[in-house]
Amino acid sequence: MRSFVILPAAGHSRRMGRPKLRMPWRQTTVIEHVLKAWQSSQVDSVVVVARRDDPDLLTICDSLDVHVVAPPTAPPEMKHSVQYGLDYIQQQFAPDADDRWLLCPADMPNISAVIIDQALAVARSDQSASIVIPVCQGRRGHPVVFPWVLAKQVFELDEHEGVNALVRRHTVLECFVEDDGILEDLDTPEQYDNLRDT
Repeated sequence: MRSFVILPAAGHSRRMGRPKLRMPWRQTTVIEHVLKAWQSSQVDSVVVVARRDDPDLLTICDSLDVHVVAPPTAPPEMKHSVQYGLDYIQQQFAPDADDRWLLCPADMPNISAVIIDQALAVARSDQSASIVIPVCQGRRGHPVVFPWVLAKQVFELDEHEGVNALVRRHTVLECFVEDDGILEDLDTPEQYDNLRDT
């Protein structure tokens, strides 16, 4: 089983008020911290989808030996970023039915390689090719692990449907963890300050 994560990073950080992925985080930036966690995990390939008009972010990602997809026009929604990422994975790696793709927003700096590997372990042990979602404190979080066979359904979603529609339509295995980093993203200055101090 090969695994490929898509990290949508094409947002405009409007609620944060400045480019959140390039904000300081510990000894580095948010995006560098996030990518290093993924590179430390058992996932085989990391694919970042970013905007062409964010050259500073593209430069950081290029320097970290990950796959970078910069669509010709900025993806209007996360679903469209995911579609670009899936297209890239199909072209570069030709996945088969046993492979998995993971989805996780790029603004979740407290997701650890341990959590990622736990979710992958559940996916590897599942013979029915279910969707795997980590759960903490009764709440579902990220990363979400999808069987590759569901990739084509992302392109069949209705205009107003997001990728979470697949979760409602298919069998889900919950992976119970004790790390609330699976729930924590950075959308506002308050969230940034609170999480950076933990």
